Amino acid sequence: MPAKRAAMRQAREIIRLKFAAAVTTREIARRLRVAPPTVRETLNGVESAGLAWPLPRGLSDGDLEAPLYAGHTTVPEHVPSAHPIRELDDRAQPG
Repeated sequence: MPAKRAAMRQAREIIRLKFAAAVTTREIARRLRVAPPTVRETLNGVESAGLAWPLPRGLSDGDLEAPLYAGHTTVPEHVPSAHPIRELDDRAQPG
């Protein structure tokens, strides 16, 4: 299962902790209460995007998110059924 994306506020904090404070990935995950794969995915995105600390002044969340998660799709935690009523009807009928 893919790691959840970090919110941009968290992504900025992950980047700051890693590069300004030299905190380990596991410790960053503990401090921010996110899974270590989320931290690793964010840091891999930083590397892939060629970003460096400090981040450019005035970099918006949208400008940060685009290169950080380029090529990744959002995986919702729960995908509702397109036809929940039809599914209930199908289960009620024998055969």
